[in-house]
Amino acid sequence: MNTPITVLIADDQAMVRAGFSAILGSEPDITVIGQAADGAEAVSMTRQLHPDVVFMDVRMPGMNGLEATRELLSDTSHPGAYAPQIVILTTFDADEYVHEALSAGASGFLLKDAPPEQLSEAVRVVREGGALLAPSVTRRLLGRFASQRSGSNPQALRLNGLTEREREVLVLIGQGRSNTEIAAELFIAEQTVKSHVSRILAKLQLRDRIQAVILAFDAGLVDPAN
Repeated sequence: MNTPITVLIADDQAMVRAGFSAILGSEPDITVIGQAADGAEAVSMTRQLHPDVVFMDVRMPGMNGLEATRELLSDTSHPGAYAPQIVILTTFDADEYVHEALSAGASGFLLKDAPPEQLSEAVRVVREGGALLAPSVTRRLLGRFASQRSGSNPQALRLNGLTEREREVLVLIGQGRSNTEIAAELFIAEQTVKSHVSRILAKLQLRDRIQAVILAFDAGLVDPAN
């Protein structure tokens, strides 16, 4: 039997913590091992319990979620350093939160009104080293880059080394699709999708899926209006 993915939930509202805990705890491959009411407690409990994934609220008293994220991910360079995968949760999808969260090293950004299945999917995606954004956040993020994109579109030249299938996968990544959704769309195995994603990131020298989303738009593969 595979070891469950361990999760810590940080939110200043007890009902939110209880609700997320119930949703995630009902999944056979996910175990909630802690709940924190503010950023400082989230940092302390994360360092003590070493969860695989932390769901971090943005607005909390004292140390907020973005500060806690920076604290936890600020120094992971030395041998044996521990760093969880962090998914930012908020009711606000403002661009500045997205930018700050991703700059701090967060692996995902979801709105609190996301369907329950998106919460569990987020855990699995980031645990595997992926990154994700809520669909509405993805559109806003791409829209912010619209004004910055030049007419010469130099990023398109970076795609020359991709195969036709890899370009198809990149388009779907740019639309915010998960590996499972990409597999269903292209009628291929999910493991094959993972292989394509790995090759795309390597060929384009991208850190993660979020950078792939931005490149897909900047190269003209994705239109944020759609």
